[in-house]
Amino acid sequence: MSLLNNIQKGKRQSPPRLLIYGIEGVGKSSLCANAPDPIFIPTEDGLDRIECDSFPLCQSFDEMMACLKTLQDEKHSYKTVVIDSLDWGEKLIFAHVCKAFGAKSIEKADGGFGRGHEHALTYWHQLIDALRKLRDEKGMVVLLIAHAKIEPYNDPESTPFDRFSPKLHKKANALLCEWCDATLLATREFGAAKGEKGGGKRILRCIPSATCVAKNRYNIPEIIPLDWSSLMQYLIEN
Repeated sequence: MSLLNNIQKGKRQSPPRLLIYGIEGVGKSSLCANAPDPIFIPTEDGLDRIECDSFPLCQSFDEMMACLKTLQDEKHSYKTVVIDSLDWGEKLIFAHVCKAFGAKSIEKADGGFGRGHEHALTYWHQLIDALRKLRDEKGMVVLLIAHAKIEPYNDPESTPFDRFSPKLHKKANALLCEWCDATLLATREFGAAKGEKGGGKRILRCIPSATCVAKNRYNIPEIIPLDWSSLMQYLIEN
């Protein structure tokens, strides 16, 4: 049979896959708790004050993957999977790599020279593959939460500046931001450039700027309110 018979035409309404990162306490988990029928896979202890369904706290990479496999293999009514958070999940991946090589730190794994981070990417790919199956085969929305860090950025067309980015190793950061349909910064309207927690309404920054790493494939404007209904409006329209 010719591959031409399998060509897909026009737009496809696949469930969104979003990476939402930001400063502590801004409301990232609360935002995701308002997504359609969410189930949280927690890698850090911080959901006690949020009304949501969640698996037990994951304390290893294998436990995190077991949660994803359960959602893939068993019948359930959840429509959204939330990993909270990626940076704590990265710690589990690093521990997994260190255990495999008998190393005390990811920098020393497999003799060092960046090999530990290369091995970590293998497990990130496994995680993404499991999430892809939930999205493609179960029709689940994928929401990935991360904390923010401030990193120096050298722009060849301007002077160097600092910006927000997800609190992940640069290789994992590039992989996950590329895979996701949107990378959004949760912050406050005022004081964001300085990392201030107080002042201003809570917002999502949705396009890249000197302030932050961001992107989206949904034509979301630069800034929208930090609430699920505002975000969903653009996900549905596009």
